[in-house]
Amino acid sequence: MTADRITVLIADDQAMVRAGFAALLDAQPDIRVIGQASGGIEAVRLARELKPDVVLMDVRMPDLDGIEATTRILDPERPLPHTPRVLMLTTFDIDDYVHEAIYAGASGFLLKDALPEELAQAVRVIAAGDALLAPSVTRRLIERFADTRDRAPSRSALALNGLTDREREVLTLIGRGLSNGEIASELFIGEQTVKTHVSKLLQKVPARDRVQLVITAYDAGIVSPG
Repeated sequence: MTADRITVLIADDQAMVRAGFAALLDAQPDIRVIGQASGGIEAVRLARELKPDVVLMDVRMPDLDGIEATTRILDPERPLPHTPRVLMLTTFDIDDYVHEAIYAGASGFLLKDALPEELAQAVRVIAAGDALLAPSVTRRLIERFADTRDRAPSRSALALNGLTDREREVLTLIGRGLSNGEIASELFIGEQTVKTHVSKLLQKVPARDRVQLVITAYDAGIVSPG
């Protein structure tokens, strides 16, 4: 972040949408929009040039869709000096290919009709290194993703070998879509303790963020659709 402000790049093919998001975010004292892209190719270029903390990425764009643009921005073979977090924006709560963005490395998903305060908070959550899945998207998105996965033993299953029983419990509940507060209530422990377990899981699995922990839970077979 620059001077305690979260820098944001907005990628959307609709000029009015970009302008609206920019106005909403620039009105926040801790957020600054530093660039706007009208397509996926431009989004990749500006992400490399401007080094934003967060990229708001529309799923459906001309020349290069948001998923492929995200893949290129987060490509481990061509890592950026300052790798941004990507927040995917979608018009529909069930998008035919939004789940592919999970594999592209996106850290969150939000509907375009979210309230202004929800958008600003989503940017803050993503910038802080956490992950965000819109409640109306989460379970159906995860279930669709899980239905496409091969149930053969995977590296995710092997990654669980070093986890404690409690860490496995926490990972299972993360996979079911529970928040830290809900996990704390479920396990009768403090929320700060949950955060500690989540931090350890991110290191042990390893995973970039909470979305990748969900992938691990499904890939390893400890959580099933439904």
